[in-house]
Amino acid sequence: MTVPKARDWLLAIRRQVRRIKRAEEEERTLLAQLTYLGTAGLVLALPVVAGAYLGNWLDRQLSGYSMRWTLSLIFVGLVLGGVNLWLLFKEE
Repeated sequence: MTVPKARDWLLAIRRQVRRIKRAEEEERTLLAQLTYLGTAGLVLALPVVAGAYLGNWLDRQLSGYSMRWTLSLIFVGLVLGGVNLWLLFKEE
């Protein structure tokens, strides 16, 4: 058996570094993009749904408010969801 020379090791390491850099620069796969979009949808939808349920519960508990709490908390959920989306996209 022959022992690899230091030059061969350096060439192999450089080849691996180029391969890793090329993989990092390549575009995301379809599955990765769908996962990211699904996460963005949940980040927006969950605060809205939570606001709707909480507002509906408050409206049922307090007489005379009809849909005031529901609509107000849906709006608050939209604002919070928008802020969450902005933070998610800013991170990317």
